[in-house]
Amino acid sequence: MDLANLCQLVIALVKNTGQYIREESAHNKRIEVKGKNDFVTHIDKGSEARLVAGLSKLLPEAGFVAEEGTSDKKGERYNWIIDPIDGTTNFIHGLSPHAISVALEDGKEIVLGVIYELGLDECFYTWKGAPAYMNGEKISVSEAAKVEDSLLATGFPYSDYSKMDGFMESLDYFMKNSHGLRRLGSAATDMAYVACGRFEGFYEYGLKPYDVAAGVILVQNAGGYNCDFSGGEDYIYGQEIIAANASIFDEFKGVIKHLMSKDKK
Repeated sequence: MDLANLCQLVIALVKNTGQYIREESAHNKRIEVKGKNDFVTHIDKGSEARLVAGLSKLLPEAGFVAEEGTSDKKGERYNWIIDPIDGTTNFIHGLSPHAISVALEDGKEIVLGVIYELGLDECFYTWKGAPAYMNGEKISVSEAAKVEDSLLATGFPYSDYSKMDGFMESLDYFMKNSHGLRRLGSAATDMAYVACGRFEGFYEYGLKPYDVAAGVILVQNAGGYNCDFSGGEDYIYGQEIIAANASIFDEFKGVIKHLMSKDKK
């Protein structure tokens, strides 16, 4: 498979879908409630339908892991993992960032990732064996060496409050021992920003595969690392992730593991 060429085709599809989102959002955002603080608009659904249709043409044998359930097809080898609008709450309120996220999974490996943040018109992308890019320029994680020299990102729980004690401890620690914490409201964008060096690290729990899949390969190919809160590899389907540059990764992971992992005593 020519992943480089496929990635360019995915980028074109994603940008076309982004234009649809912009045009539709100028008219109406009909909102449905999926769960507590969990929203969807007709634009999310329309965006996903366009992505599923386009990706099906590019790779007919592939299945889908899609947020809005437009397709339940499962591929024997390949599956697209897509979020039609990551940051829907931001989108509903006219805020950035909100992004389209598309990843291709080959077995259990992510081999291609595209994140298109609509507010700044920034497209982050990579594929297996390639550098990471933003709008045609190579990107890399930052060189900050310590957590105390880092700007960090997280996401606030909106329905799963099972780890709140440890999470609040982590907020307290990082507020006091870093350049600061940011909560942008789009996990895909947070991970893209780790990949391009705007953030040194990101962590969040309660996530779905489509929130993080594209970001995982972006961070890796930009020189960073990912893990779950226990330091393991269950970060795509395990609903929790740590992403960081290579220099602070061990220190950052150590604090989160101590405060928030399932193994915490």
